[in-house]
Amino acid sequence: MTVSTASGAPPADRAALAGLAPDLTARKPRGPWRLALERLRRARLALLGLVVLLALCLAALFAPVLAPYGENEIDLFNITALPSAEHVLGTDDLGRDELTRLLYGGRVSLMVGIAAALLSAGVGIGVGAAAGYYGGWIDAALMRFVDVMLAFPAIFLLLILFSMRGSSVGGVILFLGLFSWMWLARIIRGEFLSLKQRDFAEAARAVGVPDGRIILRHLLPNVIAAIVVSTTLNMAYAMLSEAALSFLGFGVPPDVPTWGNMLNAARPYYTVQPQLAIAPGLTLTVAVLAINFVGDGLRDALDPHRS
Repeated sequence: MTVSTASGAPPADRAALAGLAPDLTARKPRGPWRLALERLRRARLALLGLVVLLALCLAALFAPVLAPYGENEIDLFNITALPSAEHVLGTDDLGRDELTRLLYGGRVSLMVGIAAALLSAGVGIGVGAAAGYYGGWIDAALMRFVDVMLAFPAIFLLLILFSMRGSSVGGVILFLGLFSWMWLARIIRGEFLSLKQRDFAEAARAVGVPDGRIILRHLLPNVIAAIVVSTTLNMAYAMLSEAALSFLGFGVPPDVPTWGNMLNAARPYYTVQPQLAIAPGLTLTVAVLAINFVGDGLRDALDPHRS
């Protein structure tokens, strides 16, 4: 008995064999991160914000190379000078170059925003994950602590501490990070209450997977979108809060260049030297807008319900 080949088989048999052959033209399945990257590429505002934010970070990082003068270099012959070829943005009340301080100020302002946002995210993830996963009295105790933190007048504590010990960059980062994690904790707690009832979580517990591994490997990746959006918003919030505190004189020490300190130092010269306030104010506005654009783009890109 002979077996006919595909070429010598009847038309019906050739059609059946063709259906069993692998389709080499079919598209390979795309993973969630590849899908997110493709969505992010289509978000023009997010890409624009990412480019602007990257440019600001690089300018701050390479401030010693880009700045025309030293960080605290004083020109006694050009105090509160108008913009010129020597000083593109003019000088402040001490004769320091405004462009130089803008570049160096970006280092501190961006560092405060990033560090405070990461600290806030770490605390919020820990509290929210523990409350949502374990539930019971742990959930009740942690959520009542969150309520107390939300009702606590943090600004008065800051004023008391800084009046007693003085302000510092680390103190501002610690304060902003420890008083801005509550909303993220509530979001993660709500998501965990739902996710821990899903079949994949129940199956993991049934086979004896430790709680820590379930939280880190199975539940936390499902709330990454909320974490990213909240972290970017907290970064923008921390930068604005640092600027507001420095403007009021309770933030970073005045000798440290930040965009908020530059706004505070420019107050007496708003009418005669407006560029002293416009430059740091506009830079801060652009940075916050860029961060918000990136956060919105990442939220849409990481949303599994979007096509």
